[in-house]
Amino acid sequence: MTAAMFTLVAAVFAAPDLLFGLDQRSPFAQLVAMRPWILVGVAALFVLLSVVFVFERRVLPFAAGMLVVFVIGGSVVLPRIVPDPVPADGTPFTVLTFNTYLGSADPAELAALIEARRPDVVALTETGVPFANKIAPFVEPLGYRLHTSTGPRRKDVDGVAMAVSDRLGDVQVRIGEETSSFPYIELSGGELGDLRVVSFHSVAPVPGSVPQWRSDLALLGQWCAGPTPAIVAGDFNATLDHSVLRAGTAGCGDAAAQRGQGLVPTWGPSPRTRFAGPQIDHVFATDGIVAETYEVHDITGSDHRAVLTTLRLPA
Repeated sequence: MTAAMFTLVAAVFAAPDLLFGLDQRSPFAQLVAMRPWILVGVAALFVLLSVVFVFERRVLPFAAGMLVVFVIGGSVVLPRIVPDPVPADGTPFTVLTFNTYLGSADPAELAALIEARRPDVVALTETGVPFANKIAPFVEPLGYRLHTSTGPRRKDVDGVAMAVSDRLGDVQVRIGEETSSFPYIELSGGELGDLRVVSFHSVAPVPGSVPQWRSDLALLGQWCAGPTPAIVAGDFNATLDHSVLRAGTAGCGDAAAQRGQGLVPTWGPSPRTRFAGPQIDHVFATDGIVAETYEVHDITGSDHRAVLTTLRLPA
């Protein structure tokens, strides 16, 4: 009985999303984002118990329980580090997404990345008119048009933005305000055709905001399970360990996971600790659109990394 309780406690911490949706409530909504590191701890505990087993046979049920927890948790994580096949054909479409951290990121560094890689769209979060005005002189001469979801009196943290390449023609821009805090931007038309491209930012699952976080992520179904192809990029404040994100993006694939880089951190309070952070910035695309490349880039002034991916659109 003691071993069973010990195993259950470990499972609650390592796999709350598989136990009655516990990860949709605090504190597990925060803890499950660190599942890879929690599983490292579970594995270390298993090794320790295995050594003790040599001298004390009674620890076998405890060691077996840790092994079961590790295997179950690992089965959720492992697919993200195995790359998918890349289609041999299709049209390349490059997406850059970046959280400018209250508009504090270095606009020149971001513009240099845009100039070097020439993405088709740039989805920016925590970006409103103030930061858009800073970066416009750099990117408009490169052939990009800037759109923001908030007006000039709103702070950067309240908005999202899109830099759209002139190559896409006369696209239509729609601002959606169904989210709890951050209006999103949806592009369609022009050279996009039926494809919809969205810059999205969810509220963070801090205590007191978890219900709003769940409702924000539930909105993703309108694109991932919608009638037309879609790409949704931005800061989701959730990892693929969160059941609510997996549910909202059913019908979509994650670019990082498709390239076997689904554990690469995109957020951390400082560059020194970012290697241990969660992957909360994503590019999702509906079935049939597959990531060909995936990269992250550090830009001065932000606690997030920029995510750059080239997708293959069906011919």
